[in-house]
Amino acid sequence: MESDFTLDTYGLLCPMPIIKTAAKMKELQPGQVLEVISTDEGIKEDMPAWCKATKNEFLGIEEDGELYKVYVRKK
Repeated sequence: MESDFTLDTYGLLCPMPIIKTAAKMKELQPGQVLEVISTDEGIKEDMPAWCKATKNEFLGIEEDGELYKVYVRKK
């Protein structure tokens, strides 16, 4: 999936990937897509919930072994 920016949260555990995502999203313009790279399995549930709470668009997740790539579009 195409993204405008990538945020590497490799090795960080909950809630750090979400905290770092929230901070990075403040820098993006509406419509831009952020790719978040994580090894925390909790991101599969946490990111969709965070997107719903913040009205950002959860675009999907790609899993590659223990690596997760999550895509979020800023509203």
